[in-house]
Amino acid sequence: MRHFGEIESVDVGTEFASRAELAASGIHRPTQAGISGSSTEGADSIVVSGGYEDDEDYGDYLIYGGQAGFDPNTKQQNEDAELSRGNLALVVSYNKGLPVRVTRGLGSTRQHTYRYDGLYLVERWWVDRGKSGFRIYRFALRKIDDKPISTPAGELPLPTSNEEPDKVESYTTRIIRDTLVSETVKEIHQHFCQTCSTRIERPGGAYAQAAYIRPLGRPHNGPDTVDNILCLCPNCHVLFDGWAFAIEDDGSLIGALNGSLFEKKDHTVNREYLRYHRRLYKAANN
Repeated sequence: MRHFGEIESVDVGTEFASRAELAASGIHRPTQAGISGSSTEGADSIVVSGGYEDDEDYGDYLIYGGQAGFDPNTKQQNEDAELSRGNLALVVSYNKGLPVRVTRGLGSTRQHTYRYDGLYLVERWWVDRGKSGFRIYRFALRKIDDKPISTPAGELPLPTSNEEPDKVESYTTRIIRDTLVSETVKEIHQHFCQTCSTRIERPGGAYAQAAYIRPLGRPHNGPDTVDNILCLCPNCHVLFDGWAFAIEDDGSLIGALNGSLFEKKDHTVNREYLRYHRRLYKAANN
């Protein structure tokens, strides 16, 4: 049975001398594949080696390039990735909100050493073109707890002399969302969903969610502004973030929803951000 979450008796920061030792611990069972999971259950763990050109490792925030065909010598991608196997398993983990164990390779100076770095959640996934020109599936994962990661994956610098190597300061970057901005959008629409007109009433007042059209944070770098936010019900928010529908410049809905975007004169949605989301929607549904 596949296990999601922590492995009893294995602490965050534990190092392993080889992939075989890592597999024996239960942290990451495959001895070669970077993703452990199934297309029905989800992904329980990944290994980040730092050797692939489309990975971006910021410590407690990670953009993972997913599973694709690579040239074993150059480690460059040589074919389009598919939404299957490990990639589909990570999408299932995103849909279900399942934790993913992350292990990092520590670089060429400690070639066969791996370190377990704790639990992460898949915050978002999308389709892109990698540096080699082929289609890739990218996954943004964020560490669940606040314990900092001091050493990202990849090549550790070799000293050029007998001097002590420079120390690299590590810090955590958090996206601080402006609650006032999102609340302003919800108030303008009186908490009615802009795509299905649903208004959720509950004790204490109506409820809606603020959906960012161009996502915040790396690598999308969308702004926390009124023109980049939609007022949506939870169902439509999940569909929008999961690339189930998009919005044309004229406001018409395409994909899983029909109809048009409800707009008000006090809230103008930036069409540039709609086009950005629509491009990712089309790539995910190609």
